[in-house]
Amino acid sequence: MEEKGYFDTLQETQEEAPQEQETSKKRSLLRELFGLAEIFVVAFLLAQVMTHFVLINAEVPSESMERIIEPGDRLFGFRLAYMLDEPDRFDIVIFRYPVDESQNFIKRVIGLPGEKVEIREGRIYIDDGAVPLSEPYLPEAWTDDNDGYIFRVPDDCYLMLGDNRNISLDARFWADQALEDGIAKNETDAKQYTYVHEDQILGRAMLKYYPHFQSLLDY
Repeated sequence: MEEKGYFDTLQETQEEAPQEQETSKKRSLLRELFGLAEIFVVAFLLAQVMTHFVLINAEVPSESMERIIEPGDRLFGFRLAYMLDEPDRFDIVIFRYPVDESQNFIKRVIGLPGEKVEIREGRIYIDDGAVPLSEPYLPEAWTDDNDGYIFRVPDDCYLMLGDNRNISLDARFWADQALEDGIAKNETDAKQYTYVHEDQILGRAMLKYYPHFQSLLDY
């Protein structure tokens, strides 16, 4: 049998080298693809966690919170804002609309649990106080539906009003809306839809990011 010589062996080794290089490149490419896939999966899962448990990404469709929030503004709400603290008066919050919980609303906290809230001639009085609330955030003079309202906020509930009171669909009208929609049986039953229960609060509006950045914590 004829044995391979030195040059035959060398030639064979040189022929195999390109194949090994090609295999190594393929393995390297696969490792990169798997690495990218892992990054995308982790990023997707983090985004889901942030969206469902930490942040609320919302677009505002109406004018009820002008001038602080305009129609078309996009903002972030913080879902964990009230895990340890209770909502404060004047907080801007995102919540499930009591008359139709499939809809999310954004309004301002005006009445706290257990308080009596009275609206007289465009002024708000808490617990029969002599001095009305100071509301510098109102965009214009409050002239419509601004008198004759008395609310007694139940425990674990909050009274919400929009800033643009002349057009805002807020606590002043929700009981009537519940009657009109056939959700409430009578006026007594309808009163429960006036207030936002603490379990319906989704979070506090924190930051407007479109069309420009603006903190909502100081308003």
